[in-house]
Amino acid sequence: MGWGGFTMMTLTMLLFWGGVVALVVIVLRRLPHDGSATRILEQRLAKGEIDTEEFDRIRRTLDSR
Repeated sequence: MGWGGFTMMTLTMLLFWGGVVALVVIVLRRLPHDGSATRILEQRLAKGEIDTEEFDRIRRTLDSR
């Protein structure tokens, strides 16, 4: 094979693993955001620290990310 084959094999493996990592990142970003930020926001609404208008505005901002 020589150096050309080794180089192509290395580039192919880097491309493959880069694609796998990119796919995982894309899938994780598309999952619904029901994380701690939303829970904290709901708790602040329940405590009366924010009103429903501010709750809706902040939640829309979080959902757009």
